[in-house]
Amino acid sequence: MRVYNFNPGPSTLPTEVLEKVQAELLDYQGKGLSVMEMSHRSPEFSDILARAKQNLRDVMKINDNYEILFLQGGASLQFFMLPMNFLSPETKADYIDTGSWASKAVKEARPFGSINVIFSGKNENYSRIPSWNNLPFSDDALYCHITSNNTIYGTQYKDYGNPGGPKLVADMSSDIMTRSFDIEKFSMIYAGAQKNLGPSGVTLVIIRKDFAAKAKSDIPTLLQYKTHIEKDSLYNTPPTFAIYLVMCITEWAVKKGGIDALEKECRVKAGMVYETVDGTDFYIPTASKDSRSLTNITFRLKNEALEKIFIEEAKKEKLIGLKGHRSVGGIRVSNYSAMSLKGIQTLVDFMKDFEKRNT
Repeated sequence: MRVYNFNPGPSTLPTEVLEKVQAELLDYQGKGLSVMEMSHRSPEFSDILARAKQNLRDVMKINDNYEILFLQGGASLQFFMLPMNFLSPETKADYIDTGSWASKAVKEARPFGSINVIFSGKNENYSRIPSWNNLPFSDDALYCHITSNNTIYGTQYKDYGNPGGPKLVADMSSDIMTRSFDIEKFSMIYAGAQKNLGPSGVTLVIIRKDFAAKAKSDIPTLLQYKTHIEKDSLYNTPPTFAIYLVMCITEWAVKKGGIDALEKECRVKAGMVYETVDGTDFYIPTASKDSRSLTNITFRLKNEALEKIFIEEAKKEKLIGLKGHRSVGGIRVSNYSAMSLKGIQTLVDFMKDFEKRNT
């Protein structure tokens, strides 16, 4: 029996997708070889790449104003690739610091231009997301960078209002393909695949064409977005097997009903956990109620010793990956698209039983 995998990334993948991959591992569609053995310039892989991109457009409602790229280096490489492409000492970008990864994005961007941090939640232990209406956007900023969901602190933007500000650039690594949003509010979105889209090793970049056209060309060729647009993500050998898995998972997402169906299910599952947390004082939520994440639900127990017991006993019930990030401790429930309703129900039942036995 497979465990219920609540790891924050690499995370759980749909069982039916893994079974499909297993069946095709040695012989992909009668070609006599594995996807891992194919040339990235073969007709077979070209079809995989095209299907992955089209599936993403279908699931996430991405229009033709945007290019879809598959890059490497994780979201962390985008922390500096983005400002390297667009900023100079004379230009400015706004950044919103809502957690550890947002803070790292700020740090990596500083060498390339003027970085204006218009909000930081550090002094509040990153417990909330700011209101758009109270943010001092810069009139001359080229973009405003946000981290849509904070895996460590369990907070998430509820909307992308951005009144009067520059177009957004978002690190959506941990909540992409879990809820609907208006793509036109963004100049660029990027995400490591290892939470909702596939395995580790490939990074999705969705970039508006007119934004990409403003990028510099006096930087290393491999780090130019223009390079990867012109070469259709094939300038260098891409992570072919990871892209194949993105194709399979987005195909699965299309069959489930696309982003609206995924969001509905995500909200139901998150609601089950939050209802359990809020129904008692045994579990202590760490994020402000109006900023709570649907995909990374964080809470504490009354002491670390009890949290350790919770984690160990959960493992015996085949519930793994519930330990909070090492920097904050506590419990973290990663509720990504592939986590089943049965998995969440099993967790909720365990939480209720654990409380009864330890009150």
